Amino acid sequence: MNTELASRHAELREYFTGLQAAIVGGLEAAGGATFRTDIWERAEGGGGISRLIEDAELFERAGVLFSDVRGQTLPPSATAQRPQLAGRPWQAMGVSLVLHPRNPYIPTVHMNVRAFVAGDVFWFGGGMDLTPYYPFEDDARHFHQVCARALAPHGSHYYHRFKTWCDEYFYLKHRQETRGVGGIFFDDLDEGGFEAAFALTRDVGNAFLPAYLPIVERRRESPYGERERDFQAYRRGRYVEFNLVFDRGTLFGLQSGGRTESILMSMPPLARWRYCYEPEPGSPEARLSEFLVPRSWV
Repeated sequence: MNTELASRHAELREYFTGLQAAIVGGLEAAGGATFRTDIWERAEGGGGISRLIEDAELFERAGVLFSDVRGQTLPPSATAQRPQLAGRPWQAMGVSLVLHPRNPYIPTVHMNVRAFVAGDVFWFGGGMDLTPYYPFEDDARHFHQVCARALAPHGSHYYHRFKTWCDEYFYLKHRQETRGVGGIFFDDLDEGGFEAAFALTRDVGNAFLPAYLPIVERRRESPYGERERDFQAYRRGRYVEFNLVFDRGTLFGLQSGGRTESILMSMPPLARWRYCYEPEPGSPEARLSEFLVPRSWV
């Protein structure tokens, strides 16, 4: 491994573990429940810290994972777009989270930021995206505005580029719909060198709590019943479909022999599938379809 990049390991680890702690602290303050902590090791090298809440009042499941793992050979999911790296040893570090609130009016959210090294090659990746069940335009606009502000210091083109990338990546081809209202997504980032790419990645990670917690506070007291919970479970099925069929992070983790409990921590605790289900025309549930196509939010 390139000695210059290897020397940045402590700096990367300090940021990513600090980000995990800050996010967990913010979520505990919002939800009033304490995350459990699992510290684990990986046989091939490295390990991680999994922080998790299940069956709490605010979050039905919330997982915030730090990982610092390495291996001897890149798995197929990593070399499909980088065939020249096949067979190289690698190291990956980052924070990933998925939050599944209990109240159907609070959106599910995903965020991850990561650094990757394979031999003498490095890149950063990450992003965040919002998956509402009962969508509100002001929530989507707020989320995207925070993302845009986080990227603005690094170049005016980044938000549009990463927003489009998110719309295209979090797309269920077999359903012909986006997973939610999008956000930002990026991968293979090495523009401007290590310092510039790492600075952008930090600003994305630091933007998560300002992007999401105001939405939680706005919707947490919204009344709901069995109808809303039933629709939430149905739409969570789409989340499962994407993660198991398309998500590169899930595929990488499983193909590289990662810790299964941590990899699948993103799954909702409850989900449903219905045969040829269609929401009643004009209902709040039917309105969701209007939001599952790419559109401008900023």
